[in-house]
Amino acid sequence: MQTQEHFRWGHLWGLLVTTYQSWISKEPFRLSAVVAYYAVLSLPGLLVIIVNLVGLIWGADIVQGALTEEIANALGSDTAQSIQNIIAETRDSNKSGIATVLGVATLIYGATGVFYHLQLSINEIWNLQQNQKSNILKLVIDRAKSFAFILAIGFLLLISFFITAAVSALRDYLRQILPDLVVYITLFMDTVVSFGIVTVLFALMFKYMPDIKVQWKTVRLGAIITGILFLIGKTMIGFYFGKVEPGSTYGAAGTIVLILLWVSYACLILFFGAQFTNVYAKKYGSNETTQTA
Repeated sequence: MQTQEHFRWGHLWGLLVTTYQSWISKEPFRLSAVVAYYAVLSLPGLLVIIVNLVGLIWGADIVQGALTEEIANALGSDTAQSIQNIIAETRDSNKSGIATVLGVATLIYGATGVFYHLQLSINEIWNLQQNQKSNILKLVIDRAKSFAFILAIGFLLLISFFITAAVSALRDYLRQILPDLVVYITLFMDTVVSFGIVTVLFALMFKYMPDIKVQWKTVRLGAIITGILFLIGKTMIGFYFGKVEPGSTYGAAGTIVLILLWVSYACLILFFGAQFTNVYAKKYGSNETTQTA
């Protein structure tokens, strides 16, 4: 009986090279463009659902303000203001009962669209054949799974708010005893929190999005690598947007262009991590190759 090979850190470079070769062969720029398109369509519903879910505990106005601040840091203040207006328009509740029900259903369907197409893309990365005879039940299950990811994002965002509040209180205390170091300590804490949140989200995606059974031990390293790449890239693209302002070239369409660019970048990183998980599973997880649907 052949002994299963175990991962060693010396294998990491070889895994990354193999991952890159497989990743680039899957046309990640095409896959990212498709998801970015659906992300723009899903954005109003996605943001409104998250604001309302987390707002039940934290307060909708506070959540909306925090999200606007994060968007401003990533995409600029003009884009953040445009997205804030979108949220305000979508949350308008001056509708009849039937219109409200239809509006909620439309929001949920639209918000799950981006995750549904993310799932299709990750399945393609795993070389999973799409069942052409998929029935309505499979579609409903996939949409339900997509909605579960929205709930997960809301839960992680809620945790992030609680941790941020704790860090803020700690910062005020440290300012009294370590006034010269408080900025660096706070920056380190914020980075650790951000890394933890995005790594958990990536791990959930790599575990549950593909139509295949994947063990937690397989997704851990891929999620960590993806989290690191995401934070590095987020800083670089934020600097690029701040200096070059590519959206200004497109006038009124600048907000849409920036969202497309940012989501495309995020998807490139996500698909690289998914490809790494696939390569890792093939090399070290021979019992994880059974398609579930």
